[in-house]
Amino acid sequence: MDTPNKTPKWKQKLHEIIYEADTKEGKWFDIILILAILASIVFVMLESVKSFDDKYHNFLNIAEWVITILFSIEYIARIVSIKKPAKYIFSFYGVIDLLATIPKYLSLIFAGTHALVALRALRLLRVFRILKLVRYLGASKKLIVALKNSRIKIAVFLFTVLVLTIILGTVMYLIEGPENGFTSIPHSMYWAIVTLTTVGYGDISPHTPLGQFLASIVMILGYGIIAVPTGIVTSEMTKTNLLQKTSNTQHCPNCLEENHIDDSEFCHNCGEKLNND
Repeated sequence: MDTPNKTPKWKQKLHEIIYEADTKEGKWFDIILILAILASIVFVMLESVKSFDDKYHNFLNIAEWVITILFSIEYIARIVSIKKPAKYIFSFYGVIDLLATIPKYLSLIFAGTHALVALRALRLLRVFRILKLVRYLGASKKLIVALKNSRIKIAVFLFTVLVLTIILGTVMYLIEGPENGFTSIPHSMYWAIVTLTTVGYGDISPHTPLGQFLASIVMILGYGIIAVPTGIVTSEMTKTNLLQKTSNTQHCPNCLEENHIDDSEFCHNCGEKLNND
């Protein structure tokens, strides 16, 4: 006999389809949602093309309403299928979902809100949450952990680059001077950043032999600097073995925790029973 606090079967099934991708229904839900998001982004871009919008405005408007209603139903379903709706509503993706949905409704109430359509582009961020298919989960989680673990090393590296940029900008300002376009140290620092990153806009360049020699050294140095962050993250990725145990999409309906070990029956964060029947 069901206890009063037991989650209804339909709600468990709805949660499994929306938040997880280990089932056939869950995978199809994610695929359809991804296609809807990509279609919406395409419509937003086409709407900004005046000639196209003038010709197909009605079609774009109807298509946007269909997608907005679809996302509205999905937003409500996400709230209904979990035990603590506030955790989803005020979460990062919950806020993104709301901001990406309300512009179309606001256009009915307030005039001059057309500029808010740009918020619909936020829907693209939802792809990062939806891409939870098993084949991508392990790699994405491993990359996130590696970036998190290497944040201090990367911060030190960026600080070193900043100091180097100030030194190079100051030296180049002294060598070239305002007559060659290096009108100030901040402007010279801009040149150093552009050169170190191998972007090379060409709007400012050294003219003296000594300045050109220094620029050559900075260019060569730039290639080495670019490789440093990549090496840091790669090194951390080789050390990351924890997420090799979590290759599923089990999602806690109570606290929304996701990183569960395979075949877990209870959430390691709050102890809630998972929907893995």
